[in-house]
Amino acid sequence: MKKLLLVLAIGAFVASCNNSADTTAKSADSTASAQVDSVKASADSAKTAIDSTKKMTVDSIKAKADTLKK
Repeated sequence: MKKLLLVLAIGAFVASCNNSADTTAKSADSTASAQVDSVKASADSAKTAIDSTKKMTVDSIKAKADTLKK
């Protein structure tokens, strides 16, 4: 009887774990995905800043050229 109780207790313990090792892989994948999205967003914002700086530089050069023409 004690052996049966021990087997049932071990079986219940294994069933309660419910493949918990698989959930860490899923959370790692979601973390990696979030980091990739964050890097893409940073790259997009950096590109926008560079583009606006470039446009501002071109505009200021044109303004200086216009003042020299006068």
